[in-house]
Amino acid sequence: MKKIILGLSVLCLIAFTSCKENAAKKIDDNNVAAAAVRDASASKFPVLEFDKKEHDFGEIEAKTKVKTTFTYKNSGDAPLVITDIKSTCGCTVPQDWSREPLAPGESGTFSVEFNGSGSNKVSKTINITANTEKGKESVKITAFVKPDPNAKKPSVTPTIKAQ
Repeated sequence: MKKIILGLSVLCLIAFTSCKENAAKKIDDNNVAAAAVRDASASKFPVLEFDKKEHDFGEIEAKTKVKTTFTYKNSGDAPLVITDIKSTCGCTVPQDWSREPLAPGESGTFSVEFNGSGSNKVSKTINITANTEKGKESVKITAFVKPDPNAKKPSVTPTIKAQ
């Protein structure tokens, strides 16, 4: 029992003597100022604004390739970096966007090519991955795809029922 009390006493003595310094004295004012600047700039995001959020190609023939260009602007407070642009399917191909940072106030473009697949009213979404606050933005293309006049029409053969 004496050994336990002696051991606890030594442990308490070590714990109390090791905490002599005041933690508030260890704070460096230069580090506090640097952290404030870092936190203020961390709340600034680029804002991706488009000249149009949707483009309608109107009526197009099936299998006809059409192309449009979307113009965007960085209206935020930090450089804009677009890391990826993808469509929801392989029939729509986004291309020609800058992978370099876009400074606040500057503009850029990317093009989207649609190969005319599908039929009737077709709508495709293009997703833009960037360093904006949401992280993802999107634009849309639509078209009314008319049937291909040269396509083979399925032949209808009459069926005769045996009696």
